[in-house]
Amino acid sequence: MPNLGVFVAWGLITALFIPTGWIPNEHLGALVGPILTYLLPLLVGFTGGFIVHGQRGGAIGALATMGLIIGSSVTMLSGAMIMGPFAAWIMKKIDQYLDGKFRAGFEMLISNFSMGIVGLVITLAGYIIIGPIIAGLIHMLSAGVDWTIAHGLLPFISIFVAPAQVLFLNNAINHGIMAPLGLEQVAATGKSILFLVDANCGPSVGTLLAISFFGKGMAKKTAPTAALIAGVGGIGEVYFPFVLMKPVLVFATMGGITTSLTCFMLLGGGTVATPSPGSFFAMLVLTPKGAMLGNLVGFFAGMAVSFIIAAVLLKLDKRPETIDGTESVDTHSANNANSEVLNTQGARNIEKIIVACDAGMGSSAMGASVLKTKLKKAMIDIKVANAKIEEIPSDTDLVITHIQLIDRAKKLHGDKGITFMSITNFIEGSQYDEIVEYIKNNKISR
Repeated sequence: MPNLGVFVAWGLITALFIPTGWIPNEHLGALVGPILTYLLPLLVGFTGGFIVHGQRGGAIGALATMGLIIGSSVTMLSGAMIMGPFAAWIMKKIDQYLDGKFRAGFEMLISNFSMGIVGLVITLAGYIIIGPIIAGLIHMLSAGVDWTIAHGLLPFISIFVAPAQVLFLNNAINHGIMAPLGLEQVAATGKSILFLVDANCGPSVGTLLAISFFGKGMAKKTAPTAALIAGVGGIGEVYFPFVLMKPVLVFATMGGITTSLTCFMLLGGGTVATPSPGSFFAMLVLTPKGAMLGNLVGFFAGMAVSFIIAAVLLKLDKRPETIDGTESVDTHSANNANSEVLNTQGARNIEKIIVACDAGMGSSAMGASVLKTKLKKAMIDIKVANAKIEEIPSDTDLVITHIQLIDRAKKLHGDKGITFMSITNFIEGSQYDEIVEYIKNNKISR
């Protein structure tokens, strides 16, 4: 995720300067191959290693990734996702074992040579053994995707993608599976439909628009804003709570994704990189020459189909308004969990609040903004920031995250004395009222 801007830059270079691009240029197009082959995997390998073991882990993660790159003939993005963290983990364990076992003054010597020896072994292993194995797996997956597309079955992947999205697995699908395979297709054909399996926001926007017209209660009031944020801002996480409140709506998005993918396939749609954020305008910017019609038709067709299906499902719903959109199971669970915190924990000095989400970029950033506004109106001066679940700072006093993610946050950071509170919708202001009251009543200030 931290490297997505570089992927977008590469996508723009590809869209503009390859032979089939908007401004074909052989000299500038020569940048495409080396960036894809070397820079992108190395960035991923370094970042994965850095997360596990800091700068030292990042360095050996990049070295291990280089062994994969040289030892294979395919783009090693998937390999970098594996080898970067793995190499850093091995280095971390060895550093822990060697810590304190040598006399003062020898630390730098031992540090450098231990990394050198580990780097030698793991780079050779990647070059000779692991790289070819991963390359073989990538070839198998690519062949499977090509077969699926050739037989017109790709649209049915929506059966798995739509439910996975609302369970906050969208980033794993988009960047962990579709992006590496899509890059292989771009290298061969100049575009890939796989980038639009998850990042196409048309179906989710269609579902949100249907809720805006035919929904009930709080869901109807907040859906227009969510549709704007998802479509223009590209932050798909704002759509998830609406489906979690009414799970049957997943079929609307499923139908929209199937429709979009069908249109993309029939009309030659696709992009040169993952639209990130997954907004309508990001998709257009990364659309190569010859694919604009397919992308536009696929986007709006998917939106229309999801709108129609969602509208029918909502019209068939006969439950009272007070149940829909305001009193979901998740909302009850979040309220109960927060009440337990309020009742059992006394006043404490809270100086830093983190609003956390899966990627640490979209929904948590909006949630932090909403909370800052609430605290400002209450005349409470406390530092509020956003972060991804895995990167919550150790000096955080209060973490606020979606109820679907709170167990994961506690598992990763529960030993740091942090207080955790949950919400069900990052952009709904009323979700933060109880938290603000808790801070105000205990007179906690920065």
